Amino acid sequence: MDVTQLDKIRSIKMDDYGYELPDNRIAKYPLPQRDSSQLLVYQKGQVSTRVFREMVACLPSSACLVFNNTKVIQARLQFNKSTGSRIEIFCLEPILPAAYDLMFQQTKSCTWKCMIGNLKKWKNGALVKQMEVKGRLLSLSAERVSTTGNTSVVCFNWDREDCTFAEVLDAFGELPIPPYLNRSTEESDKTTYQTVYSKIKGSVAAPTAGLHFTDAVLQSLQQKGCKRCEVTLHVGAGTFQPVKSACIGGHTMHTEVIEVRKESLQTLAVQLGSIVAVGTTSVRTLESLYYLGCQVAAGNYDMVVEQWEPYQNDYTLSAKEALDALIAYLDNQNSDILHASTRIIIVPGYTFKMVNALMTNFHQPHSTLLLLLAAFVGEEWRAIYRYAMDNGYRFLSYGDSSLLIP
Repeated sequence: MDVTQLDKIRSIKMDDYGYELPDNRIAKYPLPQRDSSQLLVYQKGQVSTRVFREMVACLPSSACLVFNNTKVIQARLQFNKSTGSRIEIFCLEPILPAAYDLMFQQTKSCTWKCMIGNLKKWKNGALVKQMEVKGRLLSLSAERVSTTGNTSVVCFNWDREDCTFAEVLDAFGELPIPPYLNRSTEESDKTTYQTVYSKIKGSVAAPTAGLHFTDAVLQSLQQKGCKRCEVTLHVGAGTFQPVKSACIGGHTMHTEVIEVRKESLQTLAVQLGSIVAVGTTSVRTLESLYYLGCQVAAGNYDMVVEQWEPYQNDYTLSAKEALDALIAYLDNQNSDILHASTRIIIVPGYTFKMVNALMTNFHQPHSTLLLLLAAFVGEEWRAIYRYAMDNGYRFLSYGDSSLLIP
């Protein structure tokens, strides 16, 4: 892609990707039955309404659904200073150790990149909180090491070696539901804000397109012959970060961690042409895999996809060749899991390499997620959202779903 085209993409005006979203159309709670939500089906220009559990009938038996199996952690920690000030620590991503699996196995101390609520009241010193864990008292302390911009490095220590940090978070933490719900986390959110197939701890936000799936729907897909593939992308708090710049070129995407097993790469390589991404996080993972494969084929093993890479490099590899390169790389490393990170931004003008159909909820106006949708279905996004608004669909994380087949 030439410089002129990249400049054109960076100059996309965010005002062109807005719509009126009344507060009463934002679903504050999920429906009692996950798969009873409405499903908007867009297929080759035609829009219709189904119930989510009927989604199976809308897909061919050759479809391969790709799920993000990340699990939301109880990432919000509340501390009270002796002065009475309340400090909230929001764990964003691990620093020491940096690997999520090792982090949650720690039994004494660990360090995280965090956002701090009421930071001005936390000048120095450690914050301490006690709670009963597994029948005995545990004392957790937090010490701010440094602050840069709106994030801080925080070191956590606890006095029980029989407790992992995963258990500490489960006891002390609070599930971080989206800020636009304008309510406190409730006990029910611990279940409803997780997908039924969540496995790998690390996200601070749910891959919400998957919240509609039930074991019965997954069983129906299997009975039809549809393939199922899992990837992991740990969703960061940046997913809720508003685009404050007038043009998308002024927005900085957050880094998200990717883990994909070799068997998933092998499945994808066979199923190309029939890939159904469940959620925008699966889209970002799948499309990042293409660029990671191109990097590896070119001898670059950094395993990072930068924000504008898709618009700066004219790779000629096919999706199959890119996936084969990643599989060969893992074989050479004698590894079964690909570890990488991505800051990919998908906006109108992007050429999709991996994804053929998309399941997703209805997104906030002026958001990068809405831009991704517009990149996938083009200007038809306006008609789709107008239909959803006119037909009583519920919006955002706990809202209704859509199946988009361009």
